Amino acid sequence: MLGAARRGGHRPHASRFIQADLMALKSTIFKANLQIADIDNNYYADHALTLARHPSETDERMMVRLVALALQAHKLQSVCSGDGTLAFGAGLSDPDEPDVWLRDFTGRTRLWIEVGQPEDKPLLKACGKADEVVLYCFSSAAEVWWKGIQTKLTRPKNLSVWRVPTAQSQALSALAQRSMQLQATLQEGQLTLGDEKTTVDIECMRWL
Repeated sequence: MLGAARRGGHRPHASRFIQADLMALKSTIFKANLQIADIDNNYYADHALTLARHPSETDERMMVRLVALALQAHKLQSVCSGDGTLAFGAGLSDPDEPDVWLRDFTGRTRLWIEVGQPEDKPLLKACGKADEVVLYCFSSAAEVWWKGIQTKLTRPKNLSVWRVPTAQSQALSALAQRSMQLQATLQEGQLTLGDEKTTVDIECMRWL
């Protein structure tokens, strides 16, 4: 047992156990079959997606990643003329990769999507790596975070920031399953995401 002393011996160093436990943690794989009907942007497609949820990632954050992809999926057609790759990045597993990205056939990063409340430096760095960077923040502390970081993000012209209402992002957790069959409909700026049992309406507010 972690931290327990051995009889007749020395107490093992706790940090060794913690380090070993962290190394043993692996991402949980989720599969999603996402049918997108983006009426606003005339984009209709099915996406077979694989999401790797980091041990520290919540269902809420993972599903916000999926929402972000659904909202921006039309750029696979409008930006890359259908000849590109829209996929989830390593996210929390690798700070140098986005949560979602769109690359064209040359490997150029056309769209870099982040979710959450990151620091300004990684966002500014991303703006130098991609044609466009989109951030979706969602937690109850988002307003406080935005007040502290807003003035630091005015320089890049290729960055936009959106607020997903917290009550709506929390409701997304009910959709999280290891194997998901989801329908996403975007009309007049509102996204409706659901399966056979649950539907969540999401309307993001633009902050930048």
